[in-house]
Amino acid sequence: MPQWNCACQNCEVARAGIVPARTQSCVAVSSGGESWFLINASPDLAAQINAFPTLHPRPPRLRQSRIAGVLLTNADLDHVLGLLLLREGSALNIHATDAVRETLFASGIEHLLTAFCAVSWSEPYVHFAELNAADGTASGLSARAILLPGSPPPFLKKSAHPTGHSVAYQIEDRKTGTRLLVAPDVSAITPELSHALANSDIILFDGTFWSSDELQRVRPGARRSEEMGHLPIRGGSLAPLRALPAKRKAYFHINNTNPILIPGSPERAEVEAAGMIVGYDGLEFAL
Repeated sequence: MPQWNCACQNCEVARAGIVPARTQSCVAVSSGGESWFLINASPDLAAQINAFPTLHPRPPRLRQSRIAGVLLTNADLDHVLGLLLLREGSALNIHATDAVRETLFASGIEHLLTAFCAVSWSEPYVHFAELNAADGTASGLSARAILLPGSPPPFLKKSAHPTGHSVAYQIEDRKTGTRLLVAPDVSAITPELSHALANSDIILFDGTFWSSDELQRVRPGARRSEEMGHLPIRGGSLAPLRALPAKRKAYFHINNTNPILIPGSPERAEVEAAGMIVGYDGLEFAL
């Protein structure tokens, strides 16, 4: 926010500097701060890395990265275009379901990546498995994928995979046992996701839309939030998230039209009264 072609109230106040501008969602997680794993790779990835000194390359090596891998939740463009920026590295380790990889292959993104760098693909496990650092050593983190209902993105018309187009990730710090849940695209809270939510210490949850008809108000004929694969906050995710025992809970992956982005709005107040944080650039949690 602001979106380049949008003059909604949120984008206008962001352009005026009244509220902070925001980049597209991307999460970085580490145990110890040496090896980092990205959950999705946004189109704004270069700016996000530059704003986070811990991810900067360090002398004396002129070219290097502390990013050990990328875990993709789906193949949406706002989650995968940042991979093209990472092509300048020596190797790229990507964790993605077969359905997501199929989409990236069919769209040509995989071909673009392999033309510039080595790419290693890993199918994420549904049970916790160790994430390895770039040198093959243990990173101190484990991850598991939680399958969610979802469809291929619009640029893939057909898919051989009936499932696996959308996942959430639960990350565990093996030293502390603390668990983080990252779920940017949730069309429904399934029993498996509900169980993971109840057993996570920190939750980053899909806050794309406040209401089901939110996008229709600025773009007549637009689909409802559920049709786009996003459970709305009002009448959807807020009540179940309110009841969870997690230490910290935040909405992220927030669309530029969402009124929770405006401090002092009734929607923002309702979200905060439920114990939720409205995510922002640079938000950090200690696992």
